[in-house]
Amino acid sequence: MPYKQFVEKYLAKGLIKKQKTDLAAVEQFLKRAQKDLKTAKANLVIDESIAFTVAYLAMLHAGRAFMFMKGWRPDDGAQHKTVVEFVGIFLLENEEKILAGHFERMRRKRNVFTYDVGISISLSETEGAIHSAAKFVRWVCEAVKKEHPQREFSF
Repeated sequence: MPYKQFVEKYLAKGLIKKQKTDLAAVEQFLKRAQKDLKTAKANLVIDESIAFTVAYLAMLHAGRAFMFMKGWRPDDGAQHKTVVEFVGIFLLENEEKILAGHFERMRRKRNVFTYDVGISISLSETEGAIHSAAKFVRWVCEAVKKEHPQREFSF
């Protein structure tokens, strides 16, 4: 779905709302995302499921940074899903589409892990999640720098 159509549909459903672009908030979200990546890697040897969850949070924080950069924010009870779907509109290259799919699968798995009992997440799955999260955070950082080349960021 094209960006304009997506925005119209999600505005009508009350899933997003307009927000003034705040580059300081974008920068803070991206710093948080990078800290989440470090935390996920550090927790890998302790608890794969928590490391997976924190890797997902890195993607979520980066995704929110991307939305804020574009002048939008999620606005309902399905904020995580809205962030994933919003960012997916911009992930058009083949490798980027794969990242969008990983983000959505990680969102669903994190949700099950958070609200259901007995789910386990394997070490290899968590390592893949951390790898995808790192690529996604890099993609968002590059997109922000490209869209705002006049500003120097500290992420």
